[in-house]
Amino acid sequence: MRVIAEGLFTDGNPPHLIGGRERESGRVVFPCPPGDRYEPVALSRTGTLWSYTIQRYRPKSPPYAGPEAFRPWPVGYVELPGEVIVEARLANVAFEDIRIGMPLELTLVPLDPDAAEPVMIHAFQPIEGAGA
Repeated sequence: MRVIAEGLFTDGNPPHLIGGRERESGRVVFPCPPGDRYEPVALSRTGTLWSYTIQRYRPKSPPYAGPEAFRPWPVGYVELPGEVIVEARLANVAFEDIRIGMPLELTLVPLDPDAAEPVMIHAFQPIEGAGA
């Protein structure tokens, strides 16, 4: 599996996002910045939707390297309780079913689902069987 950038995910199955905990204050950020100021920390795989929008136009290139045949997607801010709020695509949910506060879990999705060798990015999807 090819991922969009090294150092974003743990090697475990299932993977976790890797954040950084500031050594002096304990504040958590994502992604983990390079250097000695932050120590890498595996973030929670679950959180709640804090806010969202629908990306309805193709992002400017570069750096966007997704599909040429653009299809809108939902993007949200997901609160990982006690850690950080992460920006990510929302996956496996219809636009009309998205609700602030819905419980979500980390998943990996292809940046371009039609690519021969997909590059995987982080996304969050509804937790099966969980109510909002």
